[in-house]
Amino acid sequence: MLDKKIIVFDGVCILCNSFVQFILKKDRSNQFYFTTAQSDFVQEQVKSMQFKVNPMDSVIYLKNGKVLTESSAVLRILSDLGGIWKLTSIFRLVPSFLRNAMYRFCARRRYRVFGMRETCMVPSPDWKNRFLS
Repeated sequence: MLDKKIIVFDGVCILCNSFVQFILKKDRSNQFYFTTAQSDFVQEQVKSMQFKVNPMDSVIYLKNGKVLTESSAVLRILSDLGGIWKLTSIFRLVPSFLRNAMYRFCARRRYRVFGMRETCMVPSPDWKNRFLS
């Protein structure tokens, strides 16, 4: 399972859900899989991998056994999308402490600015096989 490209996101965050839907629409090769921070899969991984961040506080990208979080996760996901999105990798030249400070600034305000749902997103039938439970 961990050999797949897995994106962990906050299932009740509207900003996070919008990011996932954006990735689903742009991912023509169906390379990404998704799971919410609230899922049993993530809770098991939290115990075994000991994430450095709380899954509810950051997007997490599991790729080839590596765990990327915060701005590094977002930039790598966009880069892996390919095409014009690969150009976002230029932002990796910015020191991670600066990128992550900006990421955390947005993350702390995401519910207030974008809102939150009562329940996690239910994927459409076309995308259901891309979501891990």
